[in-house]
Amino acid sequence: MYRFLLTPRWWGINLFAVLAIPLCVFMGTWQLGRFEDRVQSHEQAAKQPAPGARAAEPLNDLLPVDTVTSGRPATATGRYADQFLVPGRELDDKSGFYVLNMLRTDGGKALPVVRGWLPGRPGHTPVPAAPTGEVTVTGDLQASENTGTDGVDTAGGLPDGQLGMISAASLVNLVPYDVYDAWVTLQDTDRSGDAENSALRPVPAVAPQGSGLDLKAFQNLGYTGEWFVFAAFVLFMWFRLVRREAEAARDVKLGLVPDTDTGTRTA
Repeated sequence: MYRFLLTPRWWGINLFAVLAIPLCVFMGTWQLGRFEDRVQSHEQAAKQPAPGARAAEPLNDLLPVDTVTSGRPATATGRYADQFLVPGRELDDKSGFYVLNMLRTDGGKALPVVRGWLPGRPGHTPVPAAPTGEVTVTGDLQASENTGTDGVDTAGGLPDGQLGMISAASLVNLVPYDVYDAWVTLQDTDRSGDAENSALRPVPAVAPQGSGLDLKAFQNLGYTGEWFVFAAFVLFMWFRLVRREAEAARDVKLGLVPDTDTGTRTA
């Protein structure tokens, strides 16, 4: 009754099932592994002491930025150079902009330093001047932003002196010196402004991408379920087709239906 499984048509169906089911299981397992990695990194980040409770370390000792060093206090010494305003950034549900200065270190390489946040729009709010002379800054280390970072402006067309994304890739075309592939945000900002709107407010450090239970983590979990459902569906449909073909072959053998109606030939 099941000799039809050896026909060329069924060889194709069987081959498809044999290949599709392991592939679906593999992809589901891979997505589950991605979710578990995010859960593990989230648990590790939760066990880490707060950034402010850690001793600051030299910048070069914490590079390159990863899920372990992101948010760690870093120190660097140099002189402030070019200044950029980063528009479209929110703090406490208020719209404003970051004040970013390039810190030229002794080695000539520059570190982007976010000195603080101001409400309003660039050009309409007074910006406190950066300190002059040699300074040593201590700020929370952050990885370069990318197109998926919240608040990033990828449309372009910003006026001179404004920056849409804090990254070495975007800054290297704006300054004539090398730039670290990282930046720091100062928590001890200049609050000496004459008015509330002119006093810089510290920008909190953010967790590195892929280190928390965010939407992408639960997307991985959802994809896991989808792949396993696909595997079960392929197996179900194979059994269903086999059963229907076997029933058709049995009906032909019993003479209940003509052989030409089913396309099944009995032995």
